[in-house]
Amino acid sequence: MTSPAYDPNNIFAKILRNEIPSVRLYEDDHTLAFMDVMPQSPGHLLVIPKEGSRNLLDADPAVLARTMPVVQKLAVAAKEALDADGILVTQFNELTAGQTVFHLHFHVIPRYEGVSLRPHSGQMEDIEVLKAHAEKIKAAL
Repeated sequence: MTSPAYDPNNIFAKILRNEIPSVRLYEDDHTLAFMDVMPQSPGHLLVIPKEGSRNLLDADPAVLARTMPVVQKLAVAAKEALDADGILVTQFNELTAGQTVFHLHFHVIPRYEGVSLRPHSGQMEDIEVLKAHAEKIKAAL
């Protein structure tokens, strides 16, 4: 079975076009990183390629090659900036695997010893908290 076509009106495509506000913390010619509005842990961020693909299964390998160094750079910066004990990087492919936004994206989630992740649904984080975390991560870059 083939996957549906990429939808250029998904929420992340709208964020890329500045149609929906976001707390951006990194951008280059090929990628964008911004804070997750429903963070599972303080400093939870997302890294997306600017080129549209639904997920890892249909992404151009060249896009992956440009995106993964940014994921690594931001994981290192988030760990340092937020004094995390570790970093969880997750990426979901298709609805059954937990994907809810069909634009390739990587979650970079700071982890702390003995602290459980919050659910990734429900209440949105205060924008000022997201901005403060973004500033700390930017400073560590």
